[in-house]
Amino acid sequence: MKQRTLGQGLTVSAIGMGCLTLSEMNYGPVDDQESEVTLLEAVDSGVTFLDTGEVYGRDSANEKLIGRVLQHRRDEVILGTKFGLVYDYRQGPMVPDSRPEAIRAACEGSLSRLRTDRIDLYYQHRIDPKVPIEDVWGELSLLVQEGKVRYVGMSEPGIETLRRAHAIHPVTAVESEYSLFTREPESDLMPVLSELGIGLVPFAPLGRGLLSGKIRTPDDFAPDDFRRRLPRYQGDAFYKNLELVDKVKAIAADRGATPAQLALAWILSRGSYIVPIPGMETRALLRENIQAVNLDLTKDELALVSLEGVLLEMLAEGASLNLCRYSDEPFNTNEIIWPHWEMIPHHPLTAMMAAAALTVMGVSVWGIWPRQWMRPHHESASA
Repeated sequence: MKQRTLGQGLTVSAIGMGCLTLSEMNYGPVDDQESEVTLLEAVDSGVTFLDTGEVYGRDSANEKLIGRVLQHRRDEVILGTKFGLVYDYRQGPMVPDSRPEAIRAACEGSLSRLRTDRIDLYYQHRIDPKVPIEDVWGELSLLVQEGKVRYVGMSEPGIETLRRAHAIHPVTAVESEYSLFTREPESDLMPVLSELGIGLVPFAPLGRGLLSGKIRTPDDFAPDDFRRRLPRYQGDAFYKNLELVDKVKAIAADRGATPAQLALAWILSRGSYIVPIPGMETRALLRENIQAVNLDLTKDELALVSLEGVLLEMLAEGASLNLCRYSDEPFNTNEIIWPHWEMIPHHPLTAMMAAAALTVMGVSVWGIWPRQWMRPHHESASA
């Protein structure tokens, strides 16, 4: 397995493992035995970077799984976990909590469940609007000094919060959704990461499975799969997105690759500081995905895949029945503002090509061209 370096010299496998899918939580039922053998095979295959969180699975089942299965192989892996969200499935939704005393208690809990004496990469899962980032990073600095944490990271922070945290103690990595479906990090986040020497760890690098090409209908999702509630995977939007997934599939076939391998190879091409963490709950998925490190795309292929990605995102975000992936607000075509047109000022030819291609596919954009070239990004406590 090839290696990559995140911030502060932390070296990990070029593809990590998003361990959330190994435990029953958001994506329907799982086979516990298959999860265990897949985890072991991942380590045998050189996947050294494992990503989990204290709220993954009921009663932190994901951390417990990793601790139990890898208790005798701890030194072979880099463990990343998260604090800052409190979740009791018996009482309601997750809420942020990054009080210093809560951070310390969360750290001790994770150390116990993971059966280890240190956490390699400790992320703040979400920003807590009630706690100054200076207090959060002050406590994390103490945990680093005590040897309980080696490196610290953030998940989906605002840019100014990221800068303030990094000034107190270096941020090693930022975890954020990034894929051919979700290009938003390219406009603001990725330039700052490059400037500060911080790694990017994309979660959902396969568009929560849709870019694998294996999901053909919303009925492929289990009844309790949370993707059923996301606009991208509903109604007409699902099938529009599927059309473009099939285009990516065709490009991959020309290289003797799968669409998942192509999508991961594209992410890997975006920067040497980027380490995607796809969910791989079966050995078959593991074996398929890790081969992406050996797929080097040509400039022409990268240009074509990037254009398909623009189209994928435009349909996934703009032409769905909802304006935003996670919004329940009704979509109003009279007020349309494409969510991720930040890239257009920098790539006018790509913009024109994308618009022309959408028109050919029956999605007219000329009459609803965005009224603003760039959507403003505001610092948000929930980012």
